[in-house]
Amino acid sequence: WMARARAEEQLLDPLTGLPNRQWLLERIWTALDDAERIGARSALMLIDLDRFRSVNDTLGHLAGDRLLLQIADRLQNALPDGAEAARLGGDEFAVLLPVADSTTSATRIARGLVTALGSPLDLDGLTLVLEASAGVAVFPDHALDAEGMLRRADVAMYQAKRDRSGVEAYESKRDSNTPDRLALLGDLRRALDAREVQLHYQPKVRFDGQVAGLEALVRWVHPERGKVPPDEFIAIAESSGLMPHLTEYVLETALAQVARWREQGLRVPVAVNVSPRDVHTPGFAGSVAARLARHGVPAGALQLEITEHVLLEDPQRAADTLAALAGHGVKMSLDDFGTGYSSLVHLRRLPVSELKIDRSFVARLAVDAEDAAIVRCTVDLAHSLGLVVVAEGVEDDETWEHLRDLRCDAVQGWLVAAAMPPEETTAWLQARGPRGWQRPRAALPAGE
Repeated sequence: WMARARAEEQLLDPLTGLPNRQWLLERIWTALDDAERIGARSALMLIDLDRFRSVNDTLGHLAGDRLLLQIADRLQNALPDGAEAARLGGDEFAVLLPVADSTTSATRIARGLVTALGSPLDLDGLTLVLEASAGVAVFPDHALDAEGMLRRADVAMYQAKRDRSGVEAYESKRDSNTPDRLALLGDLRRALDAREVQLHYQPKVRFDGQVAGLEALVRWVHPERGKVPPDEFIAIAESSGLMPHLTEYVLETALAQVARWREQGLRVPVAVNVSPRDVHTPGFAGSVAARLARHGVPAGALQLEITEHVLLEDPQRAADTLAALAGHGVKMSLDDFGTGYSSLVHLRRLPVSELKIDRSFVARLAVDAEDAAIVRCTVDLAHSLGLVVVAEGVEDDETWEHLRDLRCDAVQGWLVAAAMPPEETTAWLQARGPRGWQRPRAALPAGE
């Protein structure tokens, strides 16, 4: 009896009393065997609390433990019939659905659990909100064994964290560890070494027609697959450790092109996107300054586009790197503004001179009063902080007119020009000359 009790204790988490990882692995195997026997599905959810480490750092580990107890209790109370919860360690929990109808239904249940965990918690009169992210894997759709279920739920959970979407179901195309993605990663590495990845440039223009700058956008034509969507190969680079190499390649290529344009009398700043991983890389600011010096390009001719996510992982290191870049004279633009949950908070902490309104708000500006209100408030806020505002994804004259009326500073999108290879960009810039870009006369409203 004592031996059995000790064995059972070894399968429990000592803090919360929930089953632990060892128990979960054994239970998943049993659930998969049962599901296979009756021709059913099983689902596994991994749930991780967002930024729980900062709670420990601020309030101490004892307070963190008490919060974890509340989370565990709340998770158990929110479980649907038949579901089983476990604590894997730290702030990571798991929920097993021995029988699941579908990936869609499992994802819906995961969203309910994430919502339940995200409601306010009380700690000695202090109200805290701990958001959570969850990844879902389903047997036999995504994996056929316990370890595979855990790994693929983990992949999906980190995708939910990166996208700040709350819940994601596993998708093989977003998993850098599948054979197909590993092959594409190897091809991308070789393409960078062979300089087969190209940069295209999309203009940003002010409402007086003057070209405010260009954004460098990465394009890759695979010899067998054809055009690979940038979102796909950039995601591979970010998840594999290849991102610093890709960023170095883009910076080197863009600065060499800027130097050529300056020799031709075309003095237009170029923006390059950098990822949070780049900003967290030691020595990044110094390497950018060295590249500028080597190409003879003034710092003001380069702009780095960042997102607020640079502050989520290591805020102090990110702040130090951005301050160093600003100290070198490099301008920075905050990209995808409005898509993060705390943009206003982060905006005060980032040394940016430009703010880009995400295309998701611009696309329906002319027909959606709520989006129009968001854009109006964003423009007013940015101007009050001395920032230039650029609207992305402008594709029609009506949107252009609305943005001008809202006092937006510049636009970028197909209405002006699609992203173009360097030679076409050169011709486009030379053709505009001092007058800059002019909208086609047929597109202008009557009386203008």
